[in-house]
Amino acid sequence: MSDDAKEGLSTLAGLRVVELGVWVAAPSAAALLADWGADVIKVEAPAGDPMRRVFGSLGIDSDMPNPAFSLDNRGKRSVVLDLRRPEDKEHLEDLLASADVFISNLRPDALDGLGLEPAATVGRHPRLVYCSISGYGLRGDERNRPTYDIGAFWARSGLSMQMADHEGTPLNARGGIGDHITGLAALAGLLAAVLEQRATGRGRVVEVSLLRTGAYVLGWDLGLQMTLGKVARAEPRERNQAPLMNPYRAADGRWFFFTGLEAARHIGAVCRALGRPDLADDPRFADASAIRRHRVEIIAIFDEIIGELPLAAWAERFDRESVWWAPAQTPAEVVEDPQLGANDGFVEIDGGAAGAQRSMNGPVTFSDATGGRVTSVPGLGQHTDEVLRALPDRRANPSPESS
Repeated sequence: MSDDAKEGLSTLAGLRVVELGVWVAAPSAAALLADWGADVIKVEAPAGDPMRRVFGSLGIDSDMPNPAFSLDNRGKRSVVLDLRRPEDKEHLEDLLASADVFISNLRPDALDGLGLEPAATVGRHPRLVYCSISGYGLRGDERNRPTYDIGAFWARSGLSMQMADHEGTPLNARGGIGDHITGLAALAGLLAAVLEQRATGRGRVVEVSLLRTGAYVLGWDLGLQMTLGKVARAEPRERNQAPLMNPYRAADGRWFFFTGLEAARHIGAVCRALGRPDLADDPRFADASAIRRHRVEIIAIFDEIIGELPLAAWAERFDRESVWWAPAQTPAEVVEDPQLGANDGFVEIDGGAAGAQRSMNGPVTFSDATGGRVTSVPGLGQHTDEVLRALPDRRANPSPESS
């Protein structure tokens, strides 16, 4: 690993990963591997991962900082290879021969065209864990359909329609959410295969798709559809079937959620906190069934009371009465949240000459890890010479994998 490799977490020290990834899904999984100590070599075309230029692609200032790229590419080494050239394809084969894991989210036809069809590649490198992330999977008529996560993860899986507004307009989700969830799925699968690899010396192909991950995330609703032939859609907050699992707005305009799934268990504390303990004796509040039947009236009562005080006042009352609730925070509030900070939610990316960047941490903390800082985001091709010089010449000393 290069001299600028990070100090600290070494859970995956010794694991070499080759990433042929673009945009988000594969790079995000590989970035967490790098955070956890793996040596991740990011192979890029001469033009680079298009995520490097995402803001220019959207018509925004192309020179603005790119925290999205930093999040998913910190701690890696960048190698530029033009895979249209035979010698660079050989360099990639050398990298794969040295690697434990290969991860890519290029479309299946693109990988096939590069001679990187999954089964054939593992055939050449029998101990390699090959992780394929695609939009729609490796089989079927639509295996090569182009997509981003809004298409395969959100729209095609049913998530967007199940989260439609009361007029039936499907949710247009924020960018990268489905990609990051799919990246976590890929991370779990490839690490399971690495455990097998270390026990047996054999690799295998690990398949993950945006579509299948999105369908799994919606698994409760899809299970109801398969079992009952129907499933309820989301309703307007004024008609939410669970008034104690609903958002409300305080007098200062700030929103929060009650999170009392077990209505009968929580209703008494809510009524006391709202200054209306008498409501607990109202037949409409008697049990979960009554609350569901009278939800429109109950939500209206809550709205009227909650609209009388600012959120800070309600927060004190809710906590005093042990009400289950959570503020609906803005991004500006989240990045200053002391609870998130107390639990390793943020890291500093060593920015080199540009200085450190504050970034979101991954979702996992390991005991006794020094944490808190990760190495910088690589420049395009920054490590090409360093990585290629260190590779053994397989043609001069062929191994069983390359013969």
